Amino acid sequence: MKEVNILGTNISLTSRQEVINKIRGFLKKDQGQYYIVTPNPEIILKTEEDEEFFYIVNKADVAIPDGVGLKIAGWLLGKNISRITGADLVQDVLAIAQQDGLKVGIIKPADSLSDKADIKKTLKEKYPGLKAKIADASFSNIYSFKNKRLKEFEPDILLATLGAPYQEKLIYHNLQNFSSAKLALGVGGALDFLTRKLPRAPKMLRFLGLEWLWRLCKQPRRWKRIYRAVLVFPWRFLKWRFVLPLKYRPNVACLLYKKENERYKVLVVERREQVGHWQLPQGGTEGEDLVTAGSRELQEELNCDTFQPVATFKKIHKYKFPPTISRMSRHRGYKGQKQGLLLAEFTGEDRDININFWEHQNWKWVDWQNLKKIVPPVRKEAIKKISQKFQETVINKKDQL
Repeated sequence: MKEVNILGTNISLTSRQEVINKIRGFLKKDQGQYYIVTPNPEIILKTEEDEEFFYIVNKADVAIPDGVGLKIAGWLLGKNISRITGADLVQDVLAIAQQDGLKVGIIKPADSLSDKADIKKTLKEKYPGLKAKIADASFSNIYSFKNKRLKEFEPDILLATLGAPYQEKLIYHNLQNFSSAKLALGVGGALDFLTRKLPRAPKMLRFLGLEWLWRLCKQPRRWKRIYRAVLVFPWRFLKWRFVLPLKYRPNVACLLYKKENERYKVLVVERREQVGHWQLPQGGTEGEDLVTAGSRELQEELNCDTFQPVATFKKIHKYKFPPTISRMSRHRGYKGQKQGLLLAEFTGEDRDININFWEHQNWKWVDWQNLKKIVPPVRKEAIKKISQKFQETVINKKDQL
């Protein structure tokens, strides 16, 4: 399926009928589990702020464009994006389930606008004979959702209505626990439209792309979300499309070390889905100073805070991203990176380290003098400069904080 990348998120270029055909194909397969996401401008902005969510959305089998803002962004990229709303997609999925005799599991918040009675009544009226089971979930257990009755029901399709990013994270981390399910979708408030707990905008407003105005009138408390979708998203997109490709992303490389048997060891991580690609933990500074940004990156990537900053250095290295790196991997549109450096001493135990799953697949300690040998060619020049600063500062005990 063809895709277009918008602010780092891959969006499927597909029609509503093509999606229906794709869904039918997923459901007919003997093996495999698939999940669909429905990115809109608000969701794409959330992926910029949540790296785990960014990874999960981009790993989906289909990313349905939901939101007129994406259609306009597509025009500026020379692509025709067919908008498919989550509310319409849910009706298609339920119709397929009814027609093919498939079972649907619905996971909703305990305090959702539409309660179990509302949903059951609506499904019985609109999809008579449909087999469905409804289960409540809390936002605090999205990583370990369990429901014995839902599992024993053996659903073919799972619909999660917790809203982004909770529903997508729940699906990603728990789909394998429902082995009968071949397809899962995060559908937000689509069932509230179906039960008429929330009125949909008139067709004319939907056609004109003014559904957001209708929702603002009906739900004024959503003004912050609508502001982000209608004003913040276009600004971020224009900046990503026309400004960032001319700039280098401010970045901090983090050299975390420890002394063991009179030898200095440095921690390296292996990139996910790039076997053998070892590097230092690193990330964008996001406008912060190097100590703050570097400490944040170490905490986020290693899930530990047992280290002590020792020294920082500005403008260590500057490089362009190679053409082989996809737009999604170019850190939201930048043409390259300009790196600073944080040196930090590890003060904990190895058991304190728990790398995040969306960026890395492994980690290890290596002798600092072997650091240049294990990194890929694209990183050797930077590592040479970083190793020199490490030797001058730590080995020779100079310029510590």
